[in-house]
Amino acid sequence: MTDTAVAAIIPAKDEAARIAATVDAVRRLDGIDLVVVVDDGSSDATSELARAAGALVVRHPRNRGKAAAMTSGAGYVSRIEFEEGRVGPGAERRALLFVDGDLEASAANLGVLIPPVSSGEADMTIATLPPQKTAGGGRGFVVRLARAGIEEFTGFRAVQPLSGMRCISRRAFDAATPLARGWGVEVGLTIDVLLSGMQVLEVPCELHHRVSGSDWRGQLHRARQYRDVALALAHRRLRRVTG
Repeated sequence: MTDTAVAAIIPAKDEAARIAATVDAVRRLDGIDLVVVVDDGSSDATSELARAAGALVVRHPRNRGKAAAMTSGAGYVSRIEFEEGRVGPGAERRALLFVDGDLEASAANLGVLIPPVSSGEADMTIATLPPQKTAGGGRGFVVRLARAGIEEFTGFRAVQPLSGMRCISRRAFDAATPLARGWGVEVGLTIDVLLSGMQVLEVPCELHHRVSGSDWRGQLHRARQYRDVALALAHRRLRRVTG
């Protein structure tokens, strides 16, 4: 893959307090010529603020989960590329940069994910984050499940298997489609891209986002993560057995 433009896709739900700063930072990244926010059923002004900050907006009337938001964003980029004449044999399509909506100004540091994909060194890059400003409330159960599952299938030992900040070539994205549901999407992406014989590279990136706390909301979020990661792994085990 040669150097080309990149589309940023930002799945977001109820991120009115942070989405404008995130969009603004992403729009300033070298190589980004398209920013799409997928408002996944927000009850606040996420859509309006994202649009005002310069993003194109796709809105789900109801919450459908992260994987569905990522798929909708990629589909919207494809429609734009079709109008531009980029779809077809030999067409130069955009790589996709997936960005969490709560990164705010730290999203300006995502640029390190793009060059390895643009140059062909990697088919997908994954951001590894430093210790966050606020400690999370989890005990690492989901991370350990995800890491062990990826290693089981591919031999790749991920530093941060649940990291949602990724740059991926269109070829790799297509190989991993349909995406694993919900919060299992990152684990599914890593496994499917690697099993397709493509290269994955983890890249340290100075990013900060809102972490899940130890209250009941944080516990519920982690329970849903655990469920979706387990389902993604179970589906791939079944696929391995049945061919």
